Amino acid sequence: MESLVRGGTRWRRFAVVMVPSIAATAAIGVAMSQGALAASFSVSGQQFKVAAKTLHGEGFVQYGSIEVPSGSGPVPVAVSAFSDATITGLCQSVVVPTPIGDVTMVLRAGNGKTPVTAHNLYIDLDQLDANATFTDINIGVAAGSNRLTDSTTKEKAGGEFAQEARIADLTDVRQRAWATSAGTFTLAGLSLRLHPGSGPDKECY
Repeated sequence: MESLVRGGTRWRRFAVVMVPSIAATAAIGVAMSQGALAASFSVSGQQFKVAAKTLHGEGFVQYGSIEVPSGSGPVPVAVSAFSDATITGLCQSVVVPTPIGDVTMVLRAGNGKTPVTAHNLYIDLDQLDANATFTDINIGVAAGSNRLTDSTTKEKAGGEFAQEARIADLTDVRQRAWATSAGTFTLAGLSLRLHPGSGPDKECY
């Protein structure tokens, strides 16, 4: 299986212990242009929401890290990754402050017969909820062992807490994220809309 620990904007690694239902929901990710970016990029400092009806993912790994958003101090995140993911009912929303008030930008995809697909998908998040079923999950493995190798530097990722699963199936996913990147991100039926204001009725949830 392909190595999936990412090189990125980090202050230092930190150890996290999470229950399995939390572990893999982090793997949902969407970004309008970030899918074409390399694994390392500067984080804007603005969080966004992501929701999905279903996610089928293969080659899941997760480890702890620190992001340093632009204009603020370091924040802890869970970095999650899939070798490959298939997503239905995908929604991303971000609230953008403007001189005329908040504007919510909403992106939707994968609502028809063709799902969203992603390869080498990474997501840095601090909040998530979902239902999850794991196949061949290992909790408490050392980062830097097995397939947990930094895909950018090719160096081992250290020895902190990590977890991995061969397959993860998730439903009713909701998460709050800082950044997403992917080797490829195919958004079938892409729709982008701008809505004045903010709140649950404007955003994904």
